[in-house]
Amino acid sequence: MHIGILGAGQLARMMALAGLPMGLEFSFLDPNPDACAGQLGHLVTADWADACALDRLAGCDRITCDFENVPADSLARLAAATEVRPCAAALAAAQDRLEEKRLFTALGMDVPNFAAVDTRPDLLAAIEQIGLPAVLKTRRFGYDGKGQAVLRTQEDLEPAWQRLGGQPLILEALIEFRFEAAITAVRSAQGQLRCYPLSRTVHHQGILQFAQAPAPFDRQHQAESMVRALADHLDYVGCLTLELFVTDQGLLANEFAPRVHNSAHWTIEGAETSQFENHLRALCDWPLGSTTLRGPALMVNWIGQMPEPATFMAIDGLAWHDYAKSARAGRKVGHATLTANHTAELAARCERLTTVLPDQLKTCLASMMASSG
Repeated sequence: MHIGILGAGQLARMMALAGLPMGLEFSFLDPNPDACAGQLGHLVTADWADACALDRLAGCDRITCDFENVPADSLARLAAATEVRPCAAALAAAQDRLEEKRLFTALGMDVPNFAAVDTRPDLLAAIEQIGLPAVLKTRRFGYDGKGQAVLRTQEDLEPAWQRLGGQPLILEALIEFRFEAAITAVRSAQGQLRCYPLSRTVHHQGILQFAQAPAPFDRQHQAESMVRALADHLDYVGCLTLELFVTDQGLLANEFAPRVHNSAHWTIEGAETSQFENHLRALCDWPLGSTTLRGPALMVNWIGQMPEPATFMAIDGLAWHDYAKSARAGRKVGHATLTANHTAELAARCERLTTVLPDQLKTCLASMMASSG
């Protein structure tokens, strides 16, 4: 079977790495001629809206995406010729933060207080309604902390409006949470759904830095109920991830990603079937694989540039993933995953990892592990 992927970044690369041993072939569409998945299949270099390029991809048996902001018209053109999974409606639901929050609310999920902001008077009214501190975000195209500004005092309003105003925005209450978390689920076209263990996530400068599984708190049942409601409502096929805030009162839905997700990269070594393999199984109408945890795991993202691998590879239980991307500030260029047989063994391996991490991450990981008990 031939899989077409819109986007050829690291997520598409890891899908191909999972699919090639299963006999799948891959084609990618990406504007970047150096896109890192291109080494593993046929890369079509063109704009997302290029009709000829889309028609070439439409010859594949299944189409999927490695990011959610694919133009709706492009997906519609592809869907007219072949099976697109997940469907365009599922991607559209994640492309607008305001509609996303309204969907969560309609499905009975708790969310941070929010309000639409289109004008400066809207912003003032939203602050009056929600209060400060709050976060002002673009409704579309924001990721990894981009397109948002934290408002703590009235003095923050004008700089934020100057930077973000003139486009549809959303104001959200700034939540005092105990932890951030994420749950990844895979759903088949027949409606079978399997969930991976809830992960604790830690961000640094707006970008996911660490993901720990299983999460050191028992919210699995609630998280599974939430992600099931979302996936069933969207008639979703493939993997999706729901990002959450963990509070003393329970879980708040933050946002969801209609694709394989950074917070579940640990599943490559840490679960019986990785998220990438299960996404492809769902696309191909093959039986879903087990999402059972093999043992506790911790993933660390490499941001900006890859560190020298030799020192890290001396740590037992460490798996190394280099995305073959050039160095650039703020860019995800690779990750490493630590696995162990039990929690105490993982903690010991994390202590060893802490000694060789870049300085800015040592304190972050040490604090994370200490709060994990």
